Order: sequence, then C-alpha cells, then structure tokens
Amino acid sequence: MKDEQARMAEHPELPDIDCIIIGVNSEKTLERCINSILKGSYPQGALHLIYADGGSTDNTIPVARRFSEVSLIELNPEYPTPGLGRNAGWKAGNSPYIQFLDSDTILDPEWLLTAVRAMNNPAIGAVRGYRKELHPEHSFFNWIGDMEWNTTPGECDSFGGDVLVRRTALEATGGYDEELVGGEDPELSWRISRQGWKILMLDALMTRHDLAMTKTSQYLRRSFRSGYGFAAVQSRVGATGSSFWKAEQRRIIIKGGGFLSFTTAALLLCMVQPNMIGFAGAALSFMAACTLLFSPRLFRVEKFMRENKLTKSDAKKYAWHCSLVVLPQLSGISRFYLGQIFNRPLKNKRRHLKTGLSTTAT
Repeated sequence: MKDEQARMAEHPELPDIDCIIIGVNSEKTLERCINSILKGSYPQGALHLIYADGGSTDNTIPVARRFSEVSLIELNPEYPTPGLGRNAGWKAGNSPYIQFLDSDTILDPEWLLTAVRAMNNPAIGAVRGYRKELHPEHSFFNWIGDMEWNTTPGECDSFGGDVLVRRTALEATGGYDEELVGGEDPELSWRISRQGWKILMLDALMTRHDLAMTKTSQYLRRSFRSGYGFAAVQSRVGATGSSFWKAEQRRIIIKGGGFLSFTTAALLLCMVQPNMIGFAGAALSFMAACTLLFSPRLFRVEKFMRENKLTKSDAKKYAWHCSLVVLPQLSGISRFYLGQIFNRPLKNKRRHLKTGLSTTAT
C-alpha cells in the first residue's frame, strides 16, 4: 500500500490505462502476465485490467478469477479471433489509453510510463516497443521470432499484438476486424494511419514473450498463417488503391510460385522426355527454380550482418529462413484466395488454440 501511495504521489498527473489481455486456454501463462502488470511502476490506481477469454476449456477462467483487480469477459464464439477479444476488452473500459497484450507476454515494469510520455504528442495514435523472446536460444524458430518482432525506432507503419493505443483512434476506426485470423494488428494500423495518426516505435523494452516454438510443424503453421494474413489484409486495403503489404505478397507469389512452377516443369520434362535432352532441360529448369527462390537473399549475408548486427553464421541462417519461408506463406495466400472462391474462409477452432510455455520458462 505504501509503495502504491508513493507511486501515485510521484506521478499524480498520469492518465488511466485499460490493460486488455486476450487468450484462449492460457492457464500456463495468464497469471504471469497479470502479475507483470500489477508489479510494474505504473500506479495500480490508474490501471484497469480486463481479461477477455475466447472460450477456454482448461483452468484459465479460475486463474483470472483469483485476481480481484481483473475484470473478466467470457466470450464463447464458435470461431474465436484476436479481434473479437480485443474489441470486447477496449469497449468495456473508458480510459483514454488502452494497452493490448497477449496472455503469453510479460509487460516490462517501466513500459507504461515510457509509452504514456510518448503519447503527450497528440499526433501519435499508437506506440510500440521491443518484444523480446524469453528463450531465443531454445530453438531456431524462437530466435527468428526474437529478430522479427522488432523494427528500427521511429515512425513505423504497423504494430503487433502488444501496443498502447489512443482510445480516440480506436473509436474513429471502429477497432479491430473481428473476422481476420491473421494480420488484424497491421490492418488496424493501416486504418489508424489513414485517419491521420502516427505510429511510433520506441527504443524501449515493451514485453517479453515465450513463443515456445520448438517444432518445424509449428513454424510451418505460423508461416502459413502469416501468408494468409498478407492476402487477407491486402484484399481489404487494396480496394482503396493502397500498396500496404502489396510488395510483400507479390514477392511471395513470384518467388514461391516461380519455384514451384519451374520445379514442376523439371519433373514433367523428366517424365515426358526421359533422355539426355529432357534431363538437361529439367536440370536447367530446376536451376532456375532454385535461383528464383534463393536469390537475392543468400547473396545478402553482408547486408543482414550489418543491418541486424548478426555474426556471419547467424546471417546465413537468417538468409535461409527468408528464402524458404515463402513456400508455406504461398500456401497461406493460396488458401485465402481458394476460400474466397468457395466462400470458405479460414477459421480458428477453439480446441486447436492453446498458449504454450517453455519447460524452463520463468
């Protein structure tokens, strides 16, 4: 109590913040996330914690109810999406600022103070900081996630699931798209920017995160969904003439689609013309496929070393990722457009949603 009074006395001018946590089957991580908010430097009297649950079937709800400081929203959608939970959360509060968090994150103790100071500029609609993996050393996939969560400090074009947003920006845009199963954060970022607000990446730690990705199958599913998100978002914003994510989607289609086309042509040549001429043509076709897939990424090792402050060995690993990831992403893009044709969009199923935790996570 004395610590809380001291914090209020030190920062009497601080505005209220609604902290919105979302999750499904998050019993392993939710308590840690809530505690990280309550133990931070921001006065608890100015914080309003809301947990929006997407239909958990484990012990997540009892965990949330253990905290008197947390308001619980129990959603029970047939097909949960992040947008459903985040919208339910921010609409249930009335603070001028909203901090969104995924349940598998740990909020840095100083982040809210840092973020609110940045919001003193009325042109800023949202601020983000660094999201760092707890255990990048546990797997190649965790290491990739640790690299790709972040961008260079300064004005940026989008944010992820952890962000502090001005309420008026959410009210002006209507909040999150509740149908998107991927890309909902960048899509909202785009609409906030269109309303005239700026998005700022601060040179400060915002959250720590436990991706807990140790299997290739997890990596492939995540990459598939990122490709689906590229297509879903570009489909929405492209109607306005915006180029947001257009280049990213085009790169995936050209590199991934070209690789598959040339590889298929090589196989057909071997089958149709099983002689030296056919094999030579197949070899040339497959060389073209590999050149398209692996260039220029594998020839940018020096660039990755310089821009990402990587060793040569790590830069090579990152280059392999950048080259190969387009294949599952292409699959995700294809799934989106097939879903458009047959009116079968990708949907989350509650029984498949679960927040993991590294076995040695603290």
